[in-house]
Amino acid sequence: MTDTLTFYTNPMSRGRIVRWMLEEVGTNYETEIIEYGAAMKSEPYSSINPMGKVPAIRHGDTVVTECAAICAYLADAFPDAGLAPPLNQRAAYYRWLFFAAGPVESAVTMKGMGLDVPEDKRRMSGFGSMQAVVDTLEQAIEHSEYIAGHQFSAADVYLGAQIGWGLQFETIEPRPVFVEYSKKVMARPAYKKAQELDDAAMPAQD
Repeated sequence: MTDTLTFYTNPMSRGRIVRWMLEEVGTNYETEIIEYGAAMKSEPYSSINPMGKVPAIRHGDTVVTECAAICAYLADAFPDAGLAPPLNQRAAYYRWLFFAAGPVESAVTMKGMGLDVPEDKRRMSGFGSMQAVVDTLEQAIEHSEYIAGHQFSAADVYLGAQIGWGLQFETIEPRPVFVEYSKKVMARPAYKKAQELDDAAMPAQD
C-alpha cells in the first residue's frame, strides 16, 4: 500500500505501543506529536479522534483509533511483515489480543488506581478479578512460545507492552513467566528502535 500513513501520538501515552507496531511492520510513516490539553481536545485533531486521545493513525483516507485495533489493522495492511496468522489460524490471535485489550488493561488500570472490584460485584465486571486475569494470562503464556503460537504477532506487541508496563509500575505480579516473556518480546530490534524514537520525542526537562 502506498497511501501516506500519519501517526498521531504523544511519547507519554499508549502511542508507544503503536510506535512499536509501526516499526515492526517496517513501513514509512509521518509522526505528529499532539500535546496534552487543548491541542488534543480541539480541531484539527478532534476530527481524527473525537475522544481527544492518542494514539491514532490516518492511512490514506482511513482513520483508526484504539491501540489494539491499530495493531490489528497494521498487521493486515502490511501482510509481508507476517504479524498476523493466516485467516484460518487466527482463533488464539484474536482471543489474546482482545483479552489484553479488555480484561488485562481494565484490571491493570483498576489496580493502578488503587481500586478493587468487590467480590459480590465481580460478575458485573468484564475481567472479574485481578487474580483471575493474571492466572489466566500465566497459563496462556507458559504453554506457547508466543501468545498466539510459535510466531511473534501483533498480539504480542499489544500484550508485551501491557505486561512490560505492569511489571514496571508494579501493577502485574513479577511472576517468572511474565518477566521472561517481557524480556523476549522487548529484545526485538523494532521495540528498541521505537523506544529510542519516543524517548527522543519526550519534552525537555527543566
